[in-house]
Amino acid sequence: MSEYRYPNKVPFRKFILNSSKIAKNPIPFQNKWLKQNNNSFYVRPFFRGAVIISCNKDVASQMLQKKHKDFHKSKIQTQFLSKYIGYGLLTSSGDYWLQQRRLIQPGFHREKIKNLVSVIDLAIKDQLKKVSPNKELELYPLMNELAFEVVAKSLFDFSAERETLKRLQFIIEKLQKFITTEIRQPYKKLGFYVSGKMRYHNGLVKESRDIIEAIINQRRTSDTTHDDLLQMLLDAQYEDGSSMTNTQLIDEILILFVAGHETTANALTFTLTLLAKHKNILEKAKKEVEEIASNTNNPLGAISNLKYLSACINESLRLYPPAWITDRVAINDTELGDFYIKKGTMIGVSIYELHRNSEYWENPNDFIPERFIEKPEFVKADYYIPFGAGPRLCIGNNFAMFEMVLTVFEVLKHYDISTTTNQIKVNPLITLKPIGLTLMFKKK
Repeated sequence: MSEYRYPNKVPFRKFILNSSKIAKNPIPFQNKWLKQNNNSFYVRPFFRGAVIISCNKDVASQMLQKKHKDFHKSKIQTQFLSKYIGYGLLTSSGDYWLQQRRLIQPGFHREKIKNLVSVIDLAIKDQLKKVSPNKELELYPLMNELAFEVVAKSLFDFSAERETLKRLQFIIEKLQKFITTEIRQPYKKLGFYVSGKMRYHNGLVKESRDIIEAIINQRRTSDTTHDDLLQMLLDAQYEDGSSMTNTQLIDEILILFVAGHETTANALTFTLTLLAKHKNILEKAKKEVEEIASNTNNPLGAISNLKYLSACINESLRLYPPAWITDRVAINDTELGDFYIKKGTMIGVSIYELHRNSEYWENPNDFIPERFIEKPEFVKADYYIPFGAGPRLCIGNNFAMFEMVLTVFEVLKHYDISTTTNQIKVNPLITLKPIGLTLMFKKK
């Protein structure tokens, strides 16, 4: 490998010696080795070629944007994830991905999503009515329920029974936990087959697809037109005039459910906790909310004027990006930052560490929303990528921001919030999940 230039190597035995701890939470180990090796290191597992882990902005921007054609998604996404959540935009690659992206993208343009704002706003208000005031509540389940309702109503309008959707929510959460275990502990695969866990989870996959197909078939035979995302997917046509098959629709809808509610629930949980922990910032946000609420009843108008609140959410996404790591595989020998890597090399960009890299951020571990007010260009920086970057930028980024701004707006409009949480703990699964964060809601 003399003609190639790789970052410093971390011996694979260090991974083996810490395998159980890394399986639970790889972030502390990545953090240590990235700092020791100038933001990038590589490891060579026994069972595959080199794997680079990096939090360097040049590596990230070249891999995701400037040289994206030299990289494809790894088998972790195209094979492991796809067998559980389908071969949709998140897990597909190549010409098929491009075809699907071109077909679906128009339905997620900012102007189209504005049409869904009233649906999003109503779902948020309905869910917040269920909050038990004056009790310290575990926050994530509440935000998870809220985000799921928003996605379900935006996707399906009112086409599906509530219990059916609750079952779908249960299945998605069970599958995510199992996917993470299977990816991080591949040596247990035989045990999963012997114990019946693989059969059980494959059964859940089939059940989830059956649920969505029943909703699709019901809509196909309905005479009613709905202004929702399912209708957009059904009406979308390829260049030859054909439409998506049921299998393709199921794949895309599953992806929208997984990516559309899990990540938003995580982000809302972290944002509200950070606000409750930082009283001076919370007061600034509340002051803006009160001013905007007194001037408009239009949720769309509120979104465009909540500048400080949006900065709070951007800063929360910086500290706790829901998609905390992303990976690609080099399909050619290629330069990547200061390195020259071999075809087949896998690269993992730690978005979590990139967002906390002291070379790019002042006081990187502190919650400072003002940085996005003073320098609004940060949202477009190549070292700020909470929704990814390049051609595979998250298709639902506008939807997610609308939903998060409206949710925090409604919470601060109607409640005083506080928390006894001292330390924010995370569980990096497929997404970055909060652990045990609680919030007190006191009705205004």
